[in-house]
Order: sequence, then C-alpha cells, then structure tokens
Amino acid sequence: MEQQEPSEILALAFEEASRNMDGSFVSDTDIASRIKLVCRCLGNRSGTRLLLACALAKVHGPNVDIRKPYTEIEESGTYSGRSYDEGHVAEFIIKHSLPCNPTTAFLTPGFRNLNRTLTPGVEFTGRPRDMYESAIQLLDDVQAGRITARDLLNETVRCLLNLREERRRLIESKIADLHQLKSQLSLSSEDIVSLIEQHLACPRAARLPVLVVAAAYEAASELLGERRLPLYSHTAADQQTGALGDIEITLIDDNNVITSYEMKDKRVSKEDINRALQKVTSSNWQVDNYIFITTDIIEEGVSSYAASLYRETGGTEFAVLDCSGFLRHFLHFFHRLRFRFLDAYQELLLAEPESAVAHALKEAFLSLRIAAESAYCEE
Repeated sequence: MEQQEPSEILALAFEEASRNMDGSFVSDTDIASRIKLVCRCLGNRSGTRLLLACALAKVHGPNVDIRKPYTEIEESGTYSGRSYDEGHVAEFIIKHSLPCNPTTAFLTPGFRNLNRTLTPGVEFTGRPRDMYESAIQLLDDVQAGRITARDLLNETVRCLLNLREERRRLIESKIADLHQLKSQLSLSSEDIVSLIEQHLACPRAARLPVLVVAAAYEAASELLGERRLPLYSHTAADQQTGALGDIEITLIDDNNVITSYEMKDKRVSKEDINRALQKVTSSNWQVDNYIFITTDIIEEGVSSYAASLYRETGGTEFAVLDCSGFLRHFLHFFHRLRFRFLDAYQELLLAEPESAVAHALKEAFLSLRIAAESAYCEE
C-alpha cells in the first residue's frame, strides 16, 4: 500500500471521526478514558497537540518509536514531533477550528528541551500531573500494541470534534438567551464601557483591545468615511505581513493607510514609539496618525515624546491612549451607535479562532452581556 502523506492521514482521520461522533474507535475503556482526559484538560492543552503530532508521525512512519519525538535522543526510532506539529497539525487545527493550543506542544514548558524517551514514570515540570501521565501512557500503549496509532489519532480528533460542538451549542444557547431579553431601557454608554472593561480584565485577553478598536470602526465607518483593513492573524508579525500595526485604517475609496493602531497589554515605551517611527518613515504612505492603545498606565514622558514627533515626521501624529478611555470617548461621541458597536464587538469576538480568543473568553462576554441587560429587565 502506498504511503499516505501527513495531510492525507489527517484528512482521513477527520472524515472517520466526523462519521463516528457518537461512537468510539477504542474498545479498551481505560485507554478511552485517558484520551478523553487529555482532550478535555482545559487548563493545559499541550497534551492534545502532543497526541495528534505523535500519532500522526507513527501512522506516517510505522517504524518510528512513538515515544521518541525528539531527534536529540541518541537512539534509533526517533523523529521530530515538533516538525509534525508545526508542519501539519497546526494547519489541521486552524482549518477545522479544533479546541487546541495556538502553539506547538513542543515549546510548552512540559515538553520543551527534552532528550529522553517519553515513558511512564518520566517526571514533568508542568501541571496537571494526571494529564501528563495519561498522555505519556497513551504513547506507551501505542508502542506496546494495545492501541494502534491510527485509532489514537481518530479518537483524539473525535473527542476534539465533540468538544468543539459542545462549545458551539453553548454559545448558541447564550445568544438565544440574549435575544429573549426585552427591556424598556437599553444599556447606556457607561454600561457598555463597564461591560468591556470587565471582559478586558479576564485572563488571556490580549487580543481583545484589537477587537474593541476594530468594532468601533465597524460601527462608525460610514459616518467617518473610513474603513479598516481586514485584521491579521494574532500570531502574524508586522515584519511578515508588512503591516504598520494591528489595525490599519484607510479612506473608504482608498487603500492608503491613514491611521494605524498598535495594541499593547503593557506600558508603551519610547523604544516602542521609535520602532513605530521607523515603520512609518519607511512606508509608502503618508500616515496621519499612529496610535498606541494600552491597557496599562501611560507615562507622561512617553506621551510627551510621542507628541514631539509631529514636526519631525512632517505631519504624522503619534499618540498613546488608554483602551477604556478610547472606548468611553467613542461611545459618548457616537452615542446612537453604541449597540452597533456592541454587536460588532460580539460578532468579531465569536468569529476569532480559538487560538486567538479562547472559548472561555467568548462565553464570559456573553454571560457578562446577559447579566448587564438582565439588570434592566428586572427593574
């Protein structure tokens, strides 16, 4: 039989898992339980990508030892688990919106820089311990012949598809609850600022300021006569894309960037501004504004330095704004567009891949919005 390419193996696993969502590829209940534990370990998703990458490698190369995903191991049967993960699993995850880590398992603390065979009893620095123990035991199960690599791959994909569908149904349920709320009085601009601030305060919310600004332009584009260019992936660096910032704004009938926004979840420094200055001066456009949006405090010296660059650049204004302050001013200035903004933010949020915005953040926003709007229904 002709050897399948990794992409073909993954495509077949998806097809078979999709046809068998309610069944299982594993008859051994202990092994099935281990796979489920790893796939549903929400606090640490690295084990799931480990299983996908290692099972894929074993199906692709039956002679490798699935327990040796590090070429640094000075034994036979080794392979590069990271190459399979980054080269094939990453694209597969994005294509099918699977609830997995945004980055390779082999750069996480638990699986990084190892040069030994992954056998039961190996100690890991990561937590939770039972996830690591289960993942390593599954590799040993494959190598010992207690389960085939293909069945491990299929079952892992099946568990991920079920988790994805459960999350989809939960989001749909919350949206339905939101649509049922009826109130004489709608949320105020300050209510919406408070709602967004609560959301920004959630863990792993670094992507959210991008969505706040993007939603503002989505809501007011026609009135402003400006539009935002499509958002880049959260993992794409400006050097790779050629972008001036995280959000680029043009005139509606023009593609020249006139305003660029760069988001920071830490204090903006003079070095940050200098890097932005280099991008602006080397670009092909006359940029009117380069604006930093931060969720941290703004130092007076940094703001003054940004303002001083107007003359030097021949007309480009640099500014550092607080994310909440930006939103508050926008909502009060465009008060009648406040629900258009809120709906645009929700739509952008729910459309983000899980690698950029975790399911927990999406669920949290809908819960916060339901609570905020329910308060008016109860009055």
